[in-house]
Amino acid sequence: MTIPQINTVLPGPKAKAIIDRDRSVVSPSYTRGYPLVIASGTGSSVEDVDGNVFLDCAAGIAVNSTGHSHPAVVKAIVEQAQKFLHMSGTDFYYEPQVKLAEELASIAPIQGGVRSFFGNSGTEAVEACLKLSRYATGRHNVIAFYGAFHGRTMGALSLTASKAIQRRGFGPLLPGVYHAPYPDRYRPPLGMTAENCARGCVDFIEHQLFANAVSPDEVAAIVVEPIQGEGGYIVGPDEFLQRLRELATKHGILLVADEVQSGMGRSGKRFAIEFTGVEPDVMAIAKGIASGLPLGVAVARAGLMAWPPGAHASTFGGNPVSCAAAIATIALLKDRLVANAADVGAHLMAGLKALADKHPLIGDVRGRGLMIGVELVRDRQTRERATTERDAVVTAAFNRGLLVLGAGKNAVRFSPPLVLTRGEADTAIEIFDRALTDVATLAR
Repeated sequence: MTIPQINTVLPGPKAKAIIDRDRSVVSPSYTRGYPLVIASGTGSSVEDVDGNVFLDCAAGIAVNSTGHSHPAVVKAIVEQAQKFLHMSGTDFYYEPQVKLAEELASIAPIQGGVRSFFGNSGTEAVEACLKLSRYATGRHNVIAFYGAFHGRTMGALSLTASKAIQRRGFGPLLPGVYHAPYPDRYRPPLGMTAENCARGCVDFIEHQLFANAVSPDEVAAIVVEPIQGEGGYIVGPDEFLQRLRELATKHGILLVADEVQSGMGRSGKRFAIEFTGVEPDVMAIAKGIASGLPLGVAVARAGLMAWPPGAHASTFGGNPVSCAAAIATIALLKDRLVANAADVGAHLMAGLKALADKHPLIGDVRGRGLMIGVELVRDRQTRERATTERDAVVTAAFNRGLLVLGAGKNAVRFSPPLVLTRGEADTAIEIFDRALTDVATLAR
């Protein structure tokens, strides 16, 4: 099958009918970037209900790590589903949950023994990290970062500072949360420079927050994304994470790495924090862990996760079918997909950077592995954000058969399945090139 292959005006008649039905019965709070109605998917391709075929560089928001319906994952799901669907790991035992915890302990970048708590999503994983940090330290305050996205449940939302609309109307939020600037080398905060923003953002915590707002001995955790996802695919500099680790250790604060989007091989390593050599105390994992089935995990040093029975639990968390999918996913990641993410990601990155020579709209290309952000600007000197242009490029790419999503105010994110080939990456680059041209032409 040719990928992509667009046979109808988008959306096609069947897709339009389903979208019309959706409007009257589904919450309007969902963000739909363009009118895709999926019927099936295989690998890095998606077919809609009208028979149009797309190259998928969104992967269900970085969830379909092994591609759509990978045979090994489907096999694991079917085999487990034929045995039993649910028994609740909160009250009983089953081997898939234990085996998955063993697998996570073997790959988590935390030494000295690891325990896992299972939930259903990234936001639940963050909630568990938040509660565990308070319980283990006996402290109640938390530090997070501007641009961060940690989820939409109340605790995770309190840490989130990506877009005001995500918080508007839901206050008061969790007390005791303080935000610091995140080191964006393309847009250094608070008058910093690209060279000193890594150090400056940590200094802000130590010399501003700790001096004027919150005593460090009352801070339970610093929660950080090694690569900001929703915030714009901004890569935290190695020095930033390393100094953050030093600061946390100095004051007895737990360092919590939110690897919900950047984990499970997407960065070209198992977890993005491994690039820095930093060892977190606690991690939140979700999205790509089960190739599309709902699963979120908080992993922590075994000595930290010492809360008693009943302190935290989840009826559906660690569902046996999701655990089976995750075990199969980890096997595929170990076999070749982490390495493929590094290889094809470097190829895709080089191709997207080359487009900057042709398209003045491109201000910055950044990322690691198959987690790449392209920031669009109206002027490279002023770096004025090209917000409406970004949305137009995403739509133009969709109309040409490429699925990408926005991130931050004006970036386009490429987060394809980790099975993406170099040939498919070249196709994505070609379509993105044409989409940029479409938008630039309309703007003239």
